[in-house]
Amino acid sequence: QQAFLQLNPADTKGTTDMALACAVTYPLGVVGVILAIVFLRKFFIYKNDTSFTKEHRDTTTYVGEFQVSNPAIYDKSIREIMKLTNKQFVISRVWRDGKVSIPTSETKLLPHDHLLIISVKSDVESIKVLFGEQEQVDWNKEDIDWNAIDSQLISRRVIVTQPKINGVKLGSLKLRNLYGINITRINRAGIDLLASPNLHLQIGDKLTIVGEKNSVNNVVKILGDEVKRLDNPNLIAVFVGITLGVILGALPITIPGMSTPVKLGIAGGPIIVGILMGAFGARLHLTTYTTQSANLMLRQLGIVIYLAGLGINSGAHFFETIFRTEGLIWIGLGAALTLVPVLIVGVIAMRVLKMDYANSMGMLCGSMANPMALSYANTTVEGDEPSVAYATVYPLSMFIRVISAQLLILLFS
Repeated sequence: QQAFLQLNPADTKGTTDMALACAVTYPLGVVGVILAIVFLRKFFIYKNDTSFTKEHRDTTTYVGEFQVSNPAIYDKSIREIMKLTNKQFVISRVWRDGKVSIPTSETKLLPHDHLLIISVKSDVESIKVLFGEQEQVDWNKEDIDWNAIDSQLISRRVIVTQPKINGVKLGSLKLRNLYGINITRINRAGIDLLASPNLHLQIGDKLTIVGEKNSVNNVVKILGDEVKRLDNPNLIAVFVGITLGVILGALPITIPGMSTPVKLGIAGGPIIVGILMGAFGARLHLTTYTTQSANLMLRQLGIVIYLAGLGINSGAHFFETIFRTEGLIWIGLGAALTLVPVLIVGVIAMRVLKMDYANSMGMLCGSMANPMALSYANTTVEGDEPSVAYATVYPLSMFIRVISAQLLILLFS
């Protein structure tokens, strides 16, 4: 609408028709992606067909027990062993002669040591080859009492609330060597992350810490763990992001050969700034955390305002439009624009590129900016792969949609 008014300042009917066409085709746009997912699942997923998962990397956090039986790593320190592989993992505990201890990077492993290792599920086979043997013990059950493993060691979940820790690399804190503790897992926004030394900590991260009680308490003082600090929504970062996004969206972008510059607008600008703040905000010690309730409220409020504005602009002529030829053409084209590209890309992704079903569906929902279809896709699989794929492609696809729509208007108006 902004690009159209830039070329035709007096044509308010054109902008109204845009909103009307959007409102008419929006319902099928939502349902169409869901129908495409149903079709792809029914006709392109077969029982015992593993072709879709050949290239799939399962990044689910996995806890396993391994016994050191590989002579190549006998009497080597954990630091030296980590250099032998490109896989990332954390050795949480070491059993030796019936005693449990928290290892440091200088701990040397001996034959028949038992190790409790946290990694991603795809790397389990490689870790088994490195250490020699995996014990058939299920350490991934939800009802495990970690504090009962050893009376002198405790496992505690600590929340990062100390502002000076925001953006700091986990490895630079040297908590393992200084306090004799181990950080086994980090949960951020409901997703478990591997506690790698290069991971930048953020306000709101939940760290699972294993060690002696006094050592863990000392680490808690460093990280904060003051839950009340997180009760108040951090709106400063939100409004800074929106302000910078609106400014960025108003800047004209000149494209060679085009007489009129394009703009990211109030949709594209905040998205780009949001990506940058999410990627680099913590490193600049900018606190981007806000409470889950405030996050959901802002998202739902934004969707409601968008749909309300869309309805107000198009409501006056909505029903007379859908019952005439022009409206039926809009609906048909809208359905085709939803179904055909999704089916084509879905088939190519799953049959040609051998992508697995979960990531393919998340990618398709993200490219169509369709959270309702994502909710359906999540009900058809276990794990959060669709959500991760959705979040990965959504920003780029939205940016392309904002720019391409303006280019079409500038080229054909």
